Amino acid sequence: MNIAANFCMSCGHALVTKLMDGVPRRACPVCEFVHWGNYSIGVGALVFREDRILLVRRAQEPGRGMWTNPGGYTEQTEPIHVTVEREVLEETGITAKVDRIIALRDQPRQVHNLYVAFALRYIAGEPRADGVEVDDVGFFTASEMQGMNVAGLTKWLVDVAKSSAVSGSGLGLDFSEYVTSEQNWLFRPHSGRAQAGQGD
Repeated sequence: MNIAANFCMSCGHALVTKLMDGVPRRACPVCEFVHWGNYSIGVGALVFREDRILLVRRAQEPGRGMWTNPGGYTEQTEPIHVTVEREVLEETGITAKVDRIIALRDQPRQVHNLYVAFALRYIAGEPRADGVEVDDVGFFTASEMQGMNVAGLTKWLVDVAKSSAVSGSGLGLDFSEYVTSEQNWLFRPHSGRAQAGQGD
């Protein structure tokens, strides 16, 4: 349990430890606030242009100097498919649109991280590094990647993306008549491209 939370984020009262469903939780004795833990959501982009994959070289730790797929962390009220498109544009200058979710990585730790990997369609632009998070960027073939310092997770994701492209597997954005709120973004299995109407 992470007990770093000491005060209620809703009313400011000192938190106490309560046993909830057999798990000790930091909770407010005055209002209904419960500190459920620390979580973050990361996103990663797999963008192909013909037979080349978009990679960036990290300019910051962790992994400085390593080649990875573009990505980042979602903001509190930002849909994850918007996050990944934004991160690609900011880091590389490439405009790309989400096609489908192709993989997940779960990393339980002090800040529990869920990483969602997307296949995106290349739309426009030429690679340019942002000079802050990444210091080099480009589209590379599989043979070129052999001589590069590519992160293990990125190698795995490239393999998953290639397999997904052949099979058309993955979770695409779905616009359902049953869920009308724009606070709910739905993903479901699709054969091939995600359902039309996703704001292309």
